[in-house]
Amino acid sequence: MLGFKLFRNAATTISGIELMHRIRKGQFNLCALGLKDTSAPVVWNIILFS
Repeated sequence: MLGFKLFRNAATTISGIELMHRIRKGQFNLCALGLKDTSAPVVWNIILFS
């Protein structure tokens, strides 16, 4: 891999990976958002755009 061209792109990617790890480990409260039984792509879009 050649790497990221912009630091912002790297930071966004890493924060997304960290967010998915937190969701999988149960450290992110999905019940507060009303997203307990929704699929990962839906959760991902709601969290990123809120």
